[in-house]
Amino acid sequence: MLLPKPLISPTAARCAKSLVSLSPGRSAWALVIILLSCCTAASAEVHTLTLREALDFAARQNPDVLLSRLDAQRAEQGIRVAKDPFSPKVFGGSGLAWTSGYPNTIDGNAPSIFEAKTNMSLFNRPASYQVAEARENARGAQMDAQAKSDEVAYRTAIQFLDVLEMAKQVEVLSQQVPSLTKVVETMKARVEEGSELGVESKRAAVNLASARQRLEAATADLEYAETLLAVTIGYPASDRVQAVQPETVAGPEVKSEEECVDLALKQSRQLQRFQSTVLAKELEIRAQNAQRLPQVGLVAQYALFGSYNYQNYFTKFQANNGQLGVSITVPLLVGSAAKALADQAATDIAKLRLQMNDTRNQIAVNTRRTYQQWKKAEGARNIAQMQLELAREDLSVLIAQMTEGRAPLSRVEQARVAENERWIQLYAAEIQLQRARLAVLRETGTLVAALRAEPDSHQP
Repeated sequence: MLLPKPLISPTAARCAKSLVSLSPGRSAWALVIILLSCCTAASAEVHTLTLREALDFAARQNPDVLLSRLDAQRAEQGIRVAKDPFSPKVFGGSGLAWTSGYPNTIDGNAPSIFEAKTNMSLFNRPASYQVAEARENARGAQMDAQAKSDEVAYRTAIQFLDVLEMAKQVEVLSQQVPSLTKVVETMKARVEEGSELGVESKRAAVNLASARQRLEAATADLEYAETLLAVTIGYPASDRVQAVQPETVAGPEVKSEEECVDLALKQSRQLQRFQSTVLAKELEIRAQNAQRLPQVGLVAQYALFGSYNYQNYFTKFQANNGQLGVSITVPLLVGSAAKALADQAATDIAKLRLQMNDTRNQIAVNTRRTYQQWKKAEGARNIAQMQLELAREDLSVLIAQMTEGRAPLSRVEQARVAENERWIQLYAAEIQLQRARLAVLRETGTLVAALRAEPDSHQP
């Protein structure tokens, strides 16, 4: 039977060659290091994602999002803890004991072979308010989880745009290098012919070296941006994420700066979280003030007695015994703790209201600023578009002049480089405009809905 031929990745093949090339006298540590590096390189993956796919993966895998959801789950479990006094609890055991004299046990109950007890609260105002407080805290924890999800979505979108911008720069610079290499060769030939000065050849070489250096730097920045995006999405640091399908995020549907501010104040999760915390503190005050109210509970007990403990003291014996009733507790003096805790909660509420006012003012200021930045970015994009069109026209004129022998090749190539730079600037302006839109959407609380909507493709 023929076995299938094993598949070996290029990385593993290079590692195998490295192992073979080692001499027998080399240390074994070199083998271990190479094997570890090969395993690490083999586990690294490159993920090609659209913006929507990146957002979906980040919502499922980002550590910050997962931690906030665990906190929300813990808060939900706190509701069950607060409901515990209203849940029946049954305890079973034995009160069997050797007695001397009157039948009695250490805890005051009658000796029994088996006994069971149960109790639960029927009316307990402090515990009821604590249940309501736990529900409000759970609702606030859900708000925190949603706010963290929105923050991660914004960070993912920004880093996605960074990857797109870096990739475009690498693409444009990669196109410059072959063109500048051809210019260097042409200039060398013209200098040797005597039709150009030697300084022109040096200038062409400097331009080529500068383009290569910029390409290397842009490539390194691209790798870093792809790795950072992978970590934000939830992949290991050895992976990279390549962004595809350049997408334009639709701007917020607001007609004026004031409308944008009003929407931001209405949708702010920070203000909603403050309001939820204030409600929880008010319920805490009610719970402390309710310590003076009576409390009613259900109690029940069953005991199985043995006759040998009672035959010398009672004329009538009954083996099965049970009690069912209601316990009423009326607080007479509750101490100073309840009043002090209520005052502390009231102080916390006053502090929260001050923080709410400060947050409201800060949201208004930030929203106005992001709205202005959005409009400025639109103007900058339009200027970049006009500059690109002018550079393209200049290049067309120089090409026509070179054909007629009225313009040297060096000027044409310089114009071509200038056109490429204008392309980079236009793309950077477009990305900056999208960043400004994301900032406004973040402030108005409509970021996730806009990002998950059907995007419009746009290629400057």
